[in-house]
Amino acid sequence: MSRIGKIARRTFLIGSAAVVGGVAFGYYMYKRPVENPLLGGLGEGEAALTPYVLIDASGITLITPRADKGQGAYHVQAALIAEELDVELDQIKVDPGPPSAAYYNTALAGEGVPFPSTDDGMLAETARAVMDAPMKFLGMQITGGSTTVPDGWEKLRVAGAVARETLKAAAAEVSGINTTALTTAKGRVILPDGKEMTYEELAPVAAGIEPVTSVKLRAPEAWRFIGKPMQRLDIVAKSTGTQDYGIDFEIEGMVHAAVKLNPRQGGSVTSFDAAEALKLRGVTDVVQVTGGVAVLADNTWRAFQGAEAVACEWGPATFAPEMEAHWAALGDAIDGGAYDGRPRDDGDAAAATATDAVEAEYRAPYLAHAPLEPINATVLVGDDRVDVWTGTQIPRMTQNNVAKITGVDFDNVHVHGLMIGGSFGHRLEDDVVRRAAEVAVQVKGTPVKLTYSREQDMLHDYTRPIGMGRMKGAVKGGKVVALDYHVASPSVMDSQMGERQGLALPGPDSTITQAAWDQPYAIPDYRVTGYRVPGLAPVSSWRSVGASINGFFHEAFLDELIHEAGADPMAERIRLCTHEPTRKVLEAVAEMSGWSGPRPDTGVGRGVAMSISFGTACAEVVEVRQTEEGLKIENVWVAADVGRVVDPVNFDGLVKGGVVFGLGHAMLGEITYADGAAEQENYDSFEAMRINQCPNIFVRGLENGEKIRGIGEPPVPPAAPALANAIFAATGERLREMPFAKFIDFA
Repeated sequence: MSRIGKIARRTFLIGSAAVVGGVAFGYYMYKRPVENPLLGGLGEGEAALTPYVLIDASGITLITPRADKGQGAYHVQAALIAEELDVELDQIKVDPGPPSAAYYNTALAGEGVPFPSTDDGMLAETARAVMDAPMKFLGMQITGGSTTVPDGWEKLRVAGAVARETLKAAAAEVSGINTTALTTAKGRVILPDGKEMTYEELAPVAAGIEPVTSVKLRAPEAWRFIGKPMQRLDIVAKSTGTQDYGIDFEIEGMVHAAVKLNPRQGGSVTSFDAAEALKLRGVTDVVQVTGGVAVLADNTWRAFQGAEAVACEWGPATFAPEMEAHWAALGDAIDGGAYDGRPRDDGDAAAATATDAVEAEYRAPYLAHAPLEPINATVLVGDDRVDVWTGTQIPRMTQNNVAKITGVDFDNVHVHGLMIGGSFGHRLEDDVVRRAAEVAVQVKGTPVKLTYSREQDMLHDYTRPIGMGRMKGAVKGGKVVALDYHVASPSVMDSQMGERQGLALPGPDSTITQAAWDQPYAIPDYRVTGYRVPGLAPVSSWRSVGASINGFFHEAFLDELIHEAGADPMAERIRLCTHEPTRKVLEAVAEMSGWSGPRPDTGVGRGVAMSISFGTACAEVVEVRQTEEGLKIENVWVAADVGRVVDPVNFDGLVKGGVVFGLGHAMLGEITYADGAAEQENYDSFEAMRINQCPNIFVRGLENGEKIRGIGEPPVPPAAPALANAIFAATGERLREMPFAKFIDFA
């Protein structure tokens, strides 16, 4: 990390340049290579450059700027580069690199266009290309939306190929042999006589020549890594307990800090008395931060104890203090108070459901992110430089926010990305870094490591939004013919990007209706309306964002309509599906599970659900059995289509993790508010699925889709409705509100 940190930002943006005795290779769009694409405008065919390969005398470093939160992001990014660079995975080091606009996320903009992901028409593709421009202008380096692989699929392989061909050109210059006679393997250029030249040896020569940007990517049959099981680069460290996370970071002279914040999130501290805290061993200071106080001490535990000892007077919450008001606000919004958008309006859903309609109201609670690693950040403020060490999914936003707090120029704020011990969207927020900076600026020259206690984290988490759906539907002739879908929730974009990052985004918030309006079902009268509810608890992106709510509402209510029609849940979904790759996903999960109906045996119920989220179609069948101890989730079958499975082992793990995450929260998860404060403060009151409750999970990855998609988030949305539908099949009880444990017992 320190070696990367020495590279000047401007130098790093140039494609091939001498760097501390080595060479950095970048990614060029084919049409027009330019020296610095971030300063050259954003016209049609404009070149873009992002540096991903650094070679010097110390070895080969692949730069992996998408944050790793346990999903194998570093590993997958490195494998894509290594595929074309011709290096073995055990020859390389990986490094997230410095924050840079060059690392803006190309794939993330696609979720915001008013076209479903299944639409590959000219208008839809043009809209996606247009949305790419603001991402580039703003330099939106963000890890999220299951975009690490879609974003890097081409640019990372091109970066590897550019580096490889440039190294071959360097070898040709040294040897006098034409590049066509040269080959590469295992980090070496091989001459016709068998002589080998290492990439490290060639790096100084390569730094002095123009990069070879006219490269051809290898055909799939030549791939050595992609599509094959690989040993993850971090597997040994994580299996042996030697992996360093942000919580493990230490630096000489560091002091520890803990916070005590107003339990009524967003409220102020009106006064505090630090006298008792300052009497404790190891406590050195107590300072005020936004919403509370921070205690400095010589270790984390003493800082925690000091924070407990500070007596504070708190201001009121900034939102409705009791849950009844939250639910009422959602209902009022649907009744006409807060229309946000209607992204789908096929036929005449109002007329089709005016009489004899099936009606239902669904509810989804606030949910905490609750990652295992306590959130933390270390900040050192100097006179004209700030260093931040933390795990973050938004390094450039953090850079900007820290610059504002400390008064140090943006370019002099250096964010060093560290491995994250779980996020689920939590590290898309940077409140811990901001408060660490608020403390560090008061003790300039001293590194401050701020660690939130579990209680402070959960009390002040920006949760998944609460949601309410009111639906009507109609059936005729054994088929579903109408669906009028209304959903209300607070806006993630308003709260997260607007209020906390200062990025006011125009138009409807697409996350409110995400995974409802864009599902490929040919229902003749089909309307989806979203309602934006202001004034409730602050919210944020939570794994799969709005799809986690709408996946449940949409697929569970569709199941109600199918049941009313007297049709088979699987067959009717397949009949309604208009998108061929998605239909194959449904057919695959039916084949995998041996689907023979929702009640294949006495006491057994099966439910199916399918959601497209972030462009990935994912279908799940959940099988439950009634036991004396309660309902037992026994088996789950999952099929998903991501276009290309980069690493089958990592894919399998991500899917299984998503299923466990989705089922566990459907069963048990809930954040509720009383007197303006969250009532759940730790894992004893915000429970997860226990290991003895974990079902068998069978996974199949399909590759029928034309586009490359991600898999981190898509397994979550179908889990809750598939479970709800299975419970109905087994018990006859239709659950329309999560968590389900409020209504039934789980074995």
